[in-house]
Amino acid sequence: MLDPIQARKQILKSCRRVVLKVGTRLLADQSAIARLVTQIHALRESGRQVILVSSGAVGMGMRAAGLKRRPRHLSEVQALAAMGQATLMSMYEAECRKYGFRAAQLLLTADDLRSRERHLNAANCIEALLAHDVLPIVNENDPVSVSELKFGDNDTLAALLGSMIRADLTIILTTVNGLLDKNPDGTLGDRISVVHGVTGALKEIATGTDDAAFSIGGMASKLNAAELLNSAGEALWIASGEDADIIARIFAAEDVGTVFLPQDGMHKMGSRKRWLASFSRPAGIIAVDDGAANALVRKGSSLLPSGAVSISGTFKRGDVVRIVRATTGEVLAKGITNFSSDEAARIARHKSGDLTAILGCDAEDELVHRNNLVLL
Repeated sequence: MLDPIQARKQILKSCRRVVLKVGTRLLADQSAIARLVTQIHALRESGRQVILVSSGAVGMGMRAAGLKRRPRHLSEVQALAAMGQATLMSMYEAECRKYGFRAAQLLLTADDLRSRERHLNAANCIEALLAHDVLPIVNENDPVSVSELKFGDNDTLAALLGSMIRADLTIILTTVNGLLDKNPDGTLGDRISVVHGVTGALKEIATGTDDAAFSIGGMASKLNAAELLNSAGEALWIASGEDADIIARIFAAEDVGTVFLPQDGMHKMGSRKRWLASFSRPAGIIAVDDGAANALVRKGSSLLPSGAVSISGTFKRGDVVRIVRATTGEVLAKGITNFSSDEAARIARHKSGDLTAILGCDAEDELVHRNNLVLL
């Protein structure tokens, strides 16, 4: 296993595209934004592309409205976000112009990334902005977001963006210098330098350590972000944004913050499978027997109709379904089905050679092909 410095150097050696997330508490005023943009400019000057995920719209709106306490009603928070977003972007634009480049705003909801078409549109938009040397600044579309459309927090949004645009590194700047270990007496201990795969023990460390210093997301949400990115073969780096030179120190491979590396190395997942794993919303469930489950997990096989035990939900050909082990309910995979739910129910437990006779038309041999399937 690499030592902390070597692990950092390995990530940075081929790092050309970076997603940078900055929390509300680090964006107190124009001077804070100026310091951040100065660091971003230096990173861009080194030949790297930067996509910024910026919180702060509601806070800016509260200042504009003269409020000291965040409202409790959703509509009022949404109104503040709408007010603050304009102020926030004007500040970013002013600072970016000082260095000769422009900023552009993208406001997203979770549905924008779940829909395959809108997902690709968002990715293509970011690619076009980067090609024109523009800094994309992304935030959740708070004025229209409700619970079922929300990412939950900008840590999650940053991780999803990092996966979607295949960023070489995602950095979350917060108010502490990484993940802290927990002492036997429950107090926080030393900083953990490198994590190879997020484990249940690490999640227990994060539980109960979320306080005001972590704003809305908390350390638990940062571990979820790390898990999401690591599953796609990407790295996450958490560090303190209160250090005015933190980005330069990160790219000098200094032992700052906590780096989260994929447990099985840096094998990167393909774009379609990333969408399936992290963005798609299943329309139904296919329960499979143990033989089919083992073939999926151990051999990387397609799912054949003969292995299907039961079908739940209503879906059509081309929809995403969740595949579970019938005996335990364990979620095994997600995939794009070749059949509707009615057709799947009719051909379940039957051999592929019998499908044409059952359905009365030509049909694929696989219920879900392995090229359209991702293990979870």
